[in-house]
Amino acid sequence: MLPSVAQPPLIFLDVDGVLIPFRGRPTTRGRPSTGGEVNAEAPDGWGNPLLDRLDLDDGRRLLALGCQLVWATTWMAEANEIIAPRLGLPALPVVEWPDSGEEPEHGLHWKTVFLTRWAAGRPFVWLDDEITDADRRWVAANHPGQALLHRVDPFAGLTDAAFAAVHQWLGQGNDGA
Repeated sequence: MLPSVAQPPLIFLDVDGVLIPFRGRPTTRGRPSTGGEVNAEAPDGWGNPLLDRLDLDDGRRLLALGCQLVWATTWMAEANEIIAPRLGLPALPVVEWPDSGEEPEHGLHWKTVFLTRWAAGRPFVWLDDEITDADRRWVAANHPGQALLHRVDPFAGLTDAAFAAVHQWLGQGNDGA
């Protein structure tokens, strides 16, 4: 079991490839409807046809994990304006990416070091479609807390299997998946 902590584990959420898969999902679950048309009264981006790929159940399922959700996406604050309301999520903290232009270590994703620093030792889950074994090794060697770096299939987005992996990690405190 994860040790009891004053603050719950963080879940760093990417959008493209995770909440918005590169391929449309089956229509058996809740879907938003943009109709591909821009609504002048809706926040920017609500007419984006790719938003039809969001699964409305993802918001409820993410909240049910009992973790602190954090946007870790290049959508940045727009994730709160466009994605969060569609999924029934409150406004979430947003990781502000540095403009340093600093190249990551060979093989590391450009988010890895920054997210680890942002977590500041807290246990975290990172859901992204670009995570590699190099990222997992780096976090294991450089993060004092527990971490699950779960690579999401960018063509499928979040799946039951991804949620099961997070549930298992939260219940057992296992590293990596």
